[in-house]
Amino acid sequence: MSQRQIIQVFEQYQKSRMQFVQTVADLSARPQNIEILQNAGVMCLLRPLMLDSVPGIQQTAVLALGRLADHSDALAEAVVREDILPQLVLSLASQNRFYKKAAAFVLRAVAKHSPELAQAVLACGGVDALVLCLEEFDPGVKEAAAWALNYIARHDAQLSQSVVDAGAVPLLVLCLLEPEMALKRIAASTLSDISKHSPELAQTVVDNGAIAHLAQMILSPDAKLKRQVFSALSQISKHSVSLAEMVIEAEVFPAAVSCLKDPDEYVRKNVTTLMREVVKHTPELSQVIVNCGGMAAVIDFLGESSGNLRLPGIMMLGYVAAHSENLAMAVILSKGVPQLALCMSEEHEHHIKAAIAWSIGQIGHHSPEHAKVVATSNLLSKLLELYMEASSSEDLQAKSKKALKSILQKCTYLPGLEPLLYDVPSNILKHVVCQFSKVLPHDSKARRLFVTSGGLKKLQEIEAEPGSPLQDHINNINSCFPEEIVRYYSPGYSEVLLERLERYQPA
Repeated sequence: MSQRQIIQVFEQYQKSRMQFVQTVADLSARPQNIEILQNAGVMCLLRPLMLDSVPGIQQTAVLALGRLADHSDALAEAVVREDILPQLVLSLASQNRFYKKAAAFVLRAVAKHSPELAQAVLACGGVDALVLCLEEFDPGVKEAAAWALNYIARHDAQLSQSVVDAGAVPLLVLCLLEPEMALKRIAASTLSDISKHSPELAQTVVDNGAIAHLAQMILSPDAKLKRQVFSALSQISKHSVSLAEMVIEAEVFPAAVSCLKDPDEYVRKNVTTLMREVVKHTPELSQVIVNCGGMAAVIDFLGESSGNLRLPGIMMLGYVAAHSENLAMAVILSKGVPQLALCMSEEHEHHIKAAIAWSIGQIGHHSPEHAKVVATSNLLSKLLELYMEASSSEDLQAKSKKALKSILQKCTYLPGLEPLLYDVPSNILKHVVCQFSKVLPHDSKARRLFVTSGGLKKLQEIEAEPGSPLQDHINNINSCFPEEIVRYYSPGYSEVLLERLERYQPA
């Protein structure tokens, strides 16, 4: 065989290897082919090609492995079992940028499925190798590494701490300063996922100067970047008063409030989430958000959105109102109660209704004035309905009951209470009757209205246990009226009168 023929054989072999890995990579991009490739034992065939002498074959083989691992946790586990990860990590230090991007993609595809698989990436030195990639010149390599670190960090605090310990945070903060928008986005997202697990991890992110850089990007024209920026600021703010104050001191507000008019609905949701995480800590932080127009803007946002997008805004109003009478009144004056009533009528998901019930309770439980606003919005009857509805979730029933009781104990607006005298369980009825017993002895007009509206008649029909608090309240109310009026409206009194009529003999 001549030298030329031998060269042709080698060229043909190289071409066949390239054609094979390229075909597998293409096939693995389609979910319907995955099972067939798995059954054909493609993992074992791709592994030696990762060490091929031709860089293009190496890279395509690694890309195919990444696509397979990305598809399911079973295939990701197969990558771990085949001992492919140590080989990948070893190659990361010496290979070119194309290989590094493909290798980082495999590590990301494995890590994303579970904490256990992410731990496997960590155990083979994957995190350290990925952090080194963040120091590369090529932004594509940095982006691929940041994605992989993101999928590792998001699982739990322990894995996040491993990413921090490897020195990722300062490099991720530097990535925020890069011109490439995709790199900025994933860097902000990874910082967000690191921060979410604990105050200590969030503090590490803050100590590396992340807040200042994030704050500078809140008015970026890129909606996807703003989503991640507000998410990161929310995850930092949620842990403690001091962290929330650091976000406020970075002058994120009032600029963030303007983003509630952003065309992107998830930007608006994440801004509202940030406000919720800030206001929940103290009355002072709530007042900062109220003063910069945040609460009024959130109430407007609730009117323009629906479903889960409303949830952080609904809870934000509850947190503000919970702090004090004055802040609850600020929610009322900003027309927050009618907006919550509208949300209650429009939403069908039980967890959203439960959040609305909780917020209404936080607004109405402060004083008779606060409770009256809730009552005049017909929300007491709605809370009762949700509490008694058999199809309501356990959480919805519990929150509706708690809100209803706390508001009833302050409510002295009798027209709002009177509908609750009818078809109400005794554990709620005693609170309703108690409020009547507080008001009626001191208000003659209310007593007259109570008679003419049928309230006194209904009261006599209530069957209360002798000596119970409910019976005591009924007795207190009855003592406010002449005995003959109470007798007149008592059940069976008309029969007594008819019987007396039958026995009556005219003179």
